[in-house]
Amino acid sequence: MEGQSIYEACIHAMVLLFSGNPDLWRIIWTSFSVSLRATAISTPIVVLLAFLLAYGRFPGRTTLVYIFNALLSFPAVVVGLTLYLVLSRSGPLGDLHLLFTQKAMVIGQIMLSLPLMTVMCLVAFQGGDRRAWETARTLGAPPWRAFLTVVYDVRFGLIAGIIAGFGRVISEVGVSLMVGGNILNFTRNITTAIALETSKGAFSQGIALGFVLMLLAFTLNLMLTLLQGRKEGPL
Repeated sequence: MEGQSIYEACIHAMVLLFSGNPDLWRIIWTSFSVSLRATAISTPIVVLLAFLLAYGRFPGRTTLVYIFNALLSFPAVVVGLTLYLVLSRSGPLGDLHLLFTQKAMVIGQIMLSLPLMTVMCLVAFQGGDRRAWETARTLGAPPWRAFLTVVYDVRFGLIAGIIAGFGRVISEVGVSLMVGGNILNFTRNITTAIALETSKGAFSQGIALGFVLMLLAFTLNLMLTLLQGRKEGPL
């Protein structure tokens, strides 16, 4: 550990974190930027898809629900491998030159977060009061307005699904490493930087980035707990 004790490494990590080390904060910024873009793009797709699965009655609906449930356990590294093959020079989208860019990381994180967010939003819609849709339509509301009424009714469950999706992608390492390439000041994010620093035996930066991830995890869990409390109402 570079001749340092764990205590010294933690102290050095805190110094790096609070001294505004540009390399460290650039890595943190890359992580949040990529994951926020992936979550923002996924959210409208997921909400509409989950609504159709919950309220629609069409052939293949049950199969789609089964597929999304099965994809929950799909390994991130396999998602990364699949996307790598598609974006590689000999792949079908190789001419787009997206491999080892932040755009490729965003696409990979969208692929990774879609199943989890869709299933959680589907559960939220299924747990809502279907009469909100029926009442809105009976009163003459167009489908899009009735849809917004239902979305508002189950908003806490939907937000919980979105938060869970963001937490899923910002803490993953397989997809980012395979299609991002861990390029300094470009595609290196928190998880790939931790993996790199640990392999080099330089733990201070890894510990500092680990603190950021732990703080984020506590914050997201606190938000989910508060949302769950709002959904269930006062005891």
